[in-house]
Amino acid sequence: MEEKNNYIVNKKTKSSSNIIIVIIVALIGGILGGAIISLVMNSGGDISNAVNAITNKYEITETDSPVVAISAKVSPSVVGIKVTYSHEIFRGFSTEAEGEGSGIIYSEDGYIVTNYHVIEEAISDTDAKVEVALEGSEEWIAATIVGYDKITDLAVVKIEKTGLQAAEFGTSSDLKVGDIAVAIGNPLGQEFAGTVTSGIVSALNRTITTDGRTYELIQTDAAINTGNSGGALANSKGQVVGINTVKIVATGVEGIGFAIPSDEAVPIIKELIQNKKISRPSIGIAGLDITESMSNTYNLEVGIYVSEVIDEGPAEKAGFKVGDIIIKAEGTEVETMDELNEIKYKYKIGDEFKVTVLRNGKEIELKVTLGEE
Repeated sequence: MEEKNNYIVNKKTKSSSNIIIVIIVALIGGILGGAIISLVMNSGGDISNAVNAITNKYEITETDSPVVAISAKVSPSVVGIKVTYSHEIFRGFSTEAEGEGSGIIYSEDGYIVTNYHVIEEAISDTDAKVEVALEGSEEWIAATIVGYDKITDLAVVKIEKTGLQAAEFGTSSDLKVGDIAVAIGNPLGQEFAGTVTSGIVSALNRTITTDGRTYELIQTDAAINTGNSGGALANSKGQVVGINTVKIVATGVEGIGFAIPSDEAVPIIKELIQNKKISRPSIGIAGLDITESMSNTYNLEVGIYVSEVIDEGPAEKAGFKVGDIIIKAEGTEVETMDELNEIKYKYKIGDEFKVTVLRNGKEIELKVTLGEE
């Protein structure tokens, strides 16, 4: 009997649980039903409107990306630059060629900064044309080259136009890795004028050597392509903190672009506008790099062979002679003119500069007062 009673008790317990579950489900159904009826009544009796009301509750509210505001501020100051020049295709035969890049309006009266390599062809070709297209315009405006600096890859051109929207330049030294970076320019030319790409500051003070020149640049993963050169790299405030200059192109490499920091660019731009050129210190020699293979062939020390000493220049006054081999500058070993120049450009015109040379197998330290290139 006890087993039977236990069975009955258990059965009753289950039955009671089922009744409770049924009641709870009924209550939930009633609440939901009431809510739906309420929504239907509030929606004018239209069930589809009620369903939409439930669905729309979970829609994401539309918001503006900060890139929208950055682009709106900077884009009117970014221009297209076109260089038309004569290109030799065969000895004695040439054809007209074009190169395009980007630029940034530096002042409202028409001064525009770009890369040296964007307008390089117009420097050697006196018949070449440099033209500028403003944002949203298909008109090409004639421009003149104000000045350029091959070492920093910067140049300034000018159009005869006023009332332009000049970019606001910021302080690149305030940048931190991870900051927003927005690149604006004309990748592949005017067909894609005003293209905006965004990313972050990937690294600072990256040392990059290209075409025999060494730069310290801002690295970004914002897309930079051919034609972006000379365009703007902007921060979250819409300030230009870099001038786009180069990217790494290699199989398997994506998102590695570089820009010249504004802290370096702005003083160069100002000097180019004022003096048309950049004054740099000079030793007053011409030199030839002696590589390891040349050293073995000609039985010379590795270093910089002094092939010419400029008459009455700083080097001649300091006692340099043709045939000297420069092996140190300010106590640092050097093997190439690029290495020598990198050290020299840290000094000013008029500074004393110590150079160690090999002459007849002996080391001689010469002190030269730097002149002007």
